[in-house]
Amino acid sequence: MVTRPPRFGEVDGFIDMLLAACESREMNETLEILLSQPNEARRGMVHRLLEHCRERKAPRKLIEAIGCLLDDRAAEKAYEVIYRCPRN
Repeated sequence: MVTRPPRFGEVDGFIDMLLAACESREMNETLEILLSQPNEARRGMVHRLLEHCRERKAPRKLIEAIGCLLDDRAAEKAYEVIYRCPRN
């Protein structure tokens, strides 16, 4: 039997990251800077961020969440979500 990879909405860390971005102005601003980059630039930044997280032995859940941002569709959806967050 072939198993499919989880959809981004099924990655708990990804959902948690977006919720945190709606609760934290700093997190929202950081994600907005990252997600507003052209796709190629964003993917490069995410790759470097993932390397940094792995070197620092960040929690797997965080690494998986950030890894979702390598996908253009997931990044676009994340940008839509954080854009709709209530502004403080």
